[in-house]
Amino acid sequence: MRAFDWALTDRQYLKILFRIKMGKPLRLDPPVTFNEKLQWLKLYNRRDEYTDMVDKVEAKRFAAERIGENYIIPTLGVWDSFDDIDFDSLPDKFVLKTTHGGGNSGVVICRDKSKFDIRAAKIKLEKSLKGDIYSAFKEWPYKNVHRRIFAEELLDDGTNEQILDYKFYCFNGKTDYVMVCTDRCVGAANYYFFDRNWQFHRINVIGKGAPEGFTLPRPKNLDEMFLVAEKLSVGLPCVRVDLYNVNGRVYFGEYTFFSASGFDKDFPPETDLAFGQKVVLPEKTVK
Repeated sequence: MRAFDWALTDRQYLKILFRIKMGKPLRLDPPVTFNEKLQWLKLYNRRDEYTDMVDKVEAKRFAAERIGENYIIPTLGVWDSFDDIDFDSLPDKFVLKTTHGGGNSGVVICRDKSKFDIRAAKIKLEKSLKGDIYSAFKEWPYKNVHRRIFAEELLDDGTNEQILDYKFYCFNGKTDYVMVCTDRCVGAANYYFFDRNWQFHRINVIGKGAPEGFTLPRPKNLDEMFLVAEKLSVGLPCVRVDLYNVNGRVYFGEYTFFSASGFDKDFPPETDLAFGQKVVLPEKTVK
């Protein structure tokens, strides 16, 4: 389909892509489910500040204005190309990311600079720089992001493993659930939902398959994490706020406006509908 997407409007493109990925037609007039409403928001909720909010460097400034600098992971450098990176200026441990990369596609972790594979990092990050989330999935905020590479401090809990991601599904400054991402370091990520009281909920496919009595360690500062996520999501009809919790400190990760780009098959129909009911669509910013 990408070969002739130039001939399609974004709406036409998403209708075709939704049928291919989800196996059913996309309702937009009006949308009902969570996945459908995310597609509607791609098309009709286009605010200029969203571009800065998905830029992983600019988003730090945006978040700091709302929650304070103490929640922000320090940036060590920003470069337009991989060849511009000054590795001598970087500490022994660091993370390289692309400003617009989705998921883990634009992330390289260095735990020991003396053993760092610069060539492999260059291949991965330059591939990420060529990626185009807007063209592929019509996520409009990414259309005009300045594509760069940046380094930031490595969050380290002392286990030498990748830390947990806490992903809060927020709706106009309110959130009831956090999705905890585990096992990324072994290449088989799992996602589990918990509420404010740290009760486990089987509201996604992976959760439904969890054994009886399943749980994860409750963060001591869980209430603070929910508060931070809500502050960061005020005024946004729907956004996922990704946070880290390392050695008792909460850190802002990123904003994700379109979780799974609105093609989330891990949500069974009842969850897709329930989350959809939480999204109050704003007035259209474009026709």
